[in-house]
Amino acid sequence: MTDDQLPDPVPIPETTSSCLVTGATGYIGGRLAPRLIEAGHKVRVLARTPDKLRDVPWSPDAEIVQGDLTDADSLRAACDGIDVVYYLVHSMGGAGKFADLERDSARNFVAAAEAAGVKRIVYLGGLHPTDGDLSPHLRSRAEVGDILLASSIPTVVLQAGVVIGSGSASFEMIRHLTDRLPVMVTPKWVKNRIQPIAVRDALYYLLSFADLTVAEGVNRSFDIGGPDVMEYGEMMRTYGDVAGLPKRRMLVVPVLTPRLAGHWINLVTPVPKALAMPLIESLQCEAVAHENDIDGYVPQPEGGLTPYRRSVYLALQRIEDGKVETRWSNAAVPDTPSDLLPSDPDWAGETAYTDLRTQSSSASPEKLWAVIEGIGGENGWYSFPLAWTIRGWMDRVVGGVGLRRGRRDPHRLYKGEALDFWRVEEIEHGSLLRLRAEMKVPGGAWLEMRVEPRDDGSELLQRAVFFPRGLFGRLYWFSILPFHGIIFQGMARNITQTAERTP
Repeated sequence: MTDDQLPDPVPIPETTSSCLVTGATGYIGGRLAPRLIEAGHKVRVLARTPDKLRDVPWSPDAEIVQGDLTDADSLRAACDGIDVVYYLVHSMGGAGKFADLERDSARNFVAAAEAAGVKRIVYLGGLHPTDGDLSPHLRSRAEVGDILLASSIPTVVLQAGVVIGSGSASFEMIRHLTDRLPVMVTPKWVKNRIQPIAVRDALYYLLSFADLTVAEGVNRSFDIGGPDVMEYGEMMRTYGDVAGLPKRRMLVVPVLTPRLAGHWINLVTPVPKALAMPLIESLQCEAVAHENDIDGYVPQPEGGLTPYRRSVYLALQRIEDGKVETRWSNAAVPDTPSDLLPSDPDWAGETAYTDLRTQSSSASPEKLWAVIEGIGGENGWYSFPLAWTIRGWMDRVVGGVGLRRGRRDPHRLYKGEALDFWRVEEIEHGSLLRLRAEMKVPGGAWLEMRVEPRDDGSELLQRAVFFPRGLFGRLYWFSILPFHGIIFQGMARNITQTAERTP
């Protein structure tokens, strides 16, 4: 195994702890939990929907409990018997409500942790200037950090800037902007200085504080960042160089507001406007570490912190190898549907439109399932690719997620993760895949595929369900009805034929 293939470093603790991880369905939390387990710590995970973690490889080794930061009773139960709590949740919702929600959640959490006798809180906040105006999201993160530090529990607040790793939202923005645009019209913030940090190094610091002998009793924030300080535009150019792209040119203009830039990123990258906006607003501030005091408590990883160029190389290699562990899209995107497909076939008296297709195949159930579980992303949707592309672009234009989220792994799906403009609502490996639409539609939409064994092979049962919202929802369904025979029947036929050709 070469150095480029080595896993992220895991600090070896002098003592082990009982750890509670919040935000384990997110990008950082989903990587931290298995590394805590690997280091020998006892791990409990708090999740609003525990079933979303059912399929992750490390779930059998963790205690997964249901709870919500707005539910004081669930927090007290989750904190019981815990030494170290990782507070890794942050809303990316609209500016009108999210700050109040973050503030109340942090206070609920502090009360529960104090009552349970938690010995340490570890929080991942944002790197920001010590003076000047902050974006709403950076300001909220700083306030949450202050609330945790004001508790009676020793708290470590790690303040990181742009995190570079396969699947991170910040890296996806850099990657797709640079890949697609040889000439870029950019806002003036591309000249702001940034101190990026590799995700492996951010995890290294988080893991270090699971050991209670490290920085015992310390209650303060630490700035963390990689060894490079560079302009955001330089980060994009360096990415292009590592990726082997021709030199990218940038035209800096002073009038590209965060809102306009958010719309542009929504169209060009997989990151939807709802997530792009707070990221862009945060880039209005320079994000450079003001101190490196953490070196006095935690030694740097063996070999030193990861340079930006190398962190880009490692992220690209993970993507190329299909080994993206978590992605920004693991967590639900703001303003996307969350309703489950009702079990009542009559939708409790409401109207539901369905398109049901069945297709027999001489392929074994295992081969047919492999094709179904590999659907989407680079493999596409097995029918009328242009129609899928156009539908994805239409969704981006109106601020939706579009098709470019792709998939985390080319072969394996987990419940709760994103798949292009769908989310895996349910998966029973080998037999059932149910997807819930997260594109913008006037109603709720689902696509379900089942595999049933037959004496001479297998059968695909494919069902599309649409629950219209008002008159416009009904008009929408009937307007696309003529395309169903092309898209859905073609999909069922091509999936089964692909399975039959599989050696």
